[in-house]
Amino acid sequence: MNPLRVSAALDRLSHGIGRAASWLVLVMVLLGAFNAIARYLGRYIGVQLSSNAYLELQWYLFSLIFLLGAAYALRHDAHVRVDVLFARLSARGRAWVNLLGTTLLLMPFCAFMLFVTWPPVRNSWRIREGSPDPGGLPRYPLKALILVCFSLLLLQGIAELIREVTALRSNAPSEHDELHGPSEGV
Repeated sequence: MNPLRVSAALDRLSHGIGRAASWLVLVMVLLGAFNAIARYLGRYIGVQLSSNAYLELQWYLFSLIFLLGAAYALRHDAHVRVDVLFARLSARGRAWVNLLGTTLLLMPFCAFMLFVTWPPVRNSWRIREGSPDPGGLPRYPLKALILVCFSLLLLQGIAELIREVTALRSNAPSEHDELHGPSEGV
């Protein structure tokens, strides 16, 4: 299979999951507004309208947005980048920086996180870990998303790596340069 097709398929996966996760922002905001209104209205009428489950769900949605949006952010170069020097480099220099950063930092970090989070996630599923708060939600499904997040980030790192290697081999500008130009991304 053509490596650029693999890269494009991984890009579509990251983009699709990121777009789906972006809708969770609306759900989280609406739930937060409900929680605030229910808390004050409940005090006024003397009936508890909110619960720990709703409050925890709001935090879980925030976690989902962050975890599922990481690969999307990498795909669209929306992550934090300190590029005082990066913006001044040639297209080839930027490709090398991206290649080395992905190979030496991103991929080992993702592999390390998958390695160290597997035992706690496995144990959480084994005991069906739940919230310590009354009426709270189960925690084990959310903890599993840590593994999903770093797997998606690793896959997107592979897509980035394929693109940068292809750009370096062909002496063509990388997709980053085509999308953002030589001085953008600060």
